[in-house]
Amino acid sequence: QVQLVESGGGLVQVGGSLRFSCAASGSFFRIVGWYRQAPGNQREFVATITSGGSANYADSVKGRFTISRDNAKNTLYLQMNSLKPEDTAVYYCTARTILGSDYWGQGTQVTVSS
Repeated sequence: QVQLVESGGGLVQVGGSLRFSCAASGSFFRIVGWYRQAPGNQREFVATITSGGSANYADSVKGRFTISRDNAKNTLYLQMNSLKPEDTAVYYCTARTILGSDYWGQGTQVTVSS
């Protein structure tokens, strides 16, 4: 049974930092990443990373966020620095297996206050 369990959300001031983790189990995941959804908006891409370590970022977070993964622990991380009010959203961990099936975590809230 595939499970993605996120942790690390919370409230932070503008310019602050947060670090998420997402513990995956039940399969090997070829690509893992993060999406986010702000109130009234569609879910949007934040970052992904392949099993080989190739990372891709949305322009809005490039230079501020860093995605990483520990394949031995099957855990994904997102380091978020220089946070802005527009980063406020529910952040979702996502993972794709080698067969192309997608899975989602339960979501974790990030609120950036000014």
